[in-house]
Amino acid sequence: MSNFEDLEKRLKNIEDRNKKVETDKAWETSLVRKALLITFTYLSIGFYLNAINIDRPWFNAIVPAFGFFLSTLTLPYIKSFWLKYVKK
Repeated sequence: MSNFEDLEKRLKNIEDRNKKVETDKAWETSLVRKALLITFTYLSIGFYLNAINIDRPWFNAIVPAFGFFLSTLTLPYIKSFWLKYVKK
């Protein structure tokens, strides 16, 4: 294999990897993913609280789900602060 063919193959591999990373990043920041995680958090906590006989388990399950929601709003700001001041 010539150097040119080898470089083309390496470039194709890098481009394929970049596409996968971009897709993963889009999923990580998507509203669909956040909504699913909030829903699964609410349901799992609700079922757990119900199983251990806590009063009003489905109402009380809102607290951790809302906490997760708030964390999704604040983490980008914390990340930018960290990148600017800590990770130099």
